[in-house]
Amino acid sequence: MKESIGQVPGLAVILVGQQRDSLTYVRNKKIGSEEVGITFLMTMLPDNCTENEVCNALQSYNENPSVHGIILQLPLPQHLDEGKILGLLTLEKDVDGFHPVNIGNLAMLGREPLFIPCTPQGCIELLIRSGIDIKGKKAVVVGRSNIVGLPTSLLLQRHHATVTIIHAYTKNPDRIAREADILITAAGVPNLVCKNWLKPGAIVIDVGTTPVEDPECEHGYRLIGDVCFEEASKVASAITPVPGGVGPMTVAMLLHNTFESAKRAFKFT
Repeated sequence: MKESIGQVPGLAVILVGQQRDSLTYVRNKKIGSEEVGITFLMTMLPDNCTENEVCNALQSYNENPSVHGIILQLPLPQHLDEGKILGLLTLEKDVDGFHPVNIGNLAMLGREPLFIPCTPQGCIELLIRSGIDIKGKKAVVVGRSNIVGLPTSLLLQRHHATVTIIHAYTKNPDRIAREADILITAAGVPNLVCKNWLKPGAIVIDVGTTPVEDPECEHGYRLIGDVCFEEASKVASAITPVPGGVGPMTVAMLLHNTFESAKRAFKFT
């Protein structure tokens, strides 16, 4: 793109507060952007910022023609209205795919979202590139958040899996999980999924990331997943590690979405 038209994509991130896992995600997005030549911009706001401050930062990036993708790093502090703020995001720059119109189009047959949410898209890409056929498989998603669980279940349905969702009120979740050919967990509960949750040969994708204090690590903490990796890896036929599994895929899909947005803006083919 740079060689052909002298332009590059631009990605802007708004980060509210200092939540450790969010800082990790943003750091990886910055590194990834720089590696591929995407311009990276960031606005950092304190935990106690006002809703207007977040909205003003968002609107500034909405109006900036050099920005093709905007990330509002979620979750936000509880005093901020996440839905209201996301509703202000220009649809054409919603590279996270969280705008209600994008999620609505993802949910409806015959409709295509401008962008598919990055983490769910990364999970599906992992399955496809690993040669795993999704069609007709029993898939269980642990968690139903707007960020991962819900869009992942919608995307699995698009690929013709039979989908069950486990959430906080699900009875006998281990029994349900044991029926899964493909288990994708995004609960944010460390070591929730043990080997007795898995049937032999299951495919396991662990989206969970929980920071745990560790003074020996570079940033003073390490990330652990929802799955007891050591015991689960003895039962599963394929399993993702934490960190280093879904995280890099999320970043890759974000960069892909940002590039697609810039291609549309520049009418670049």
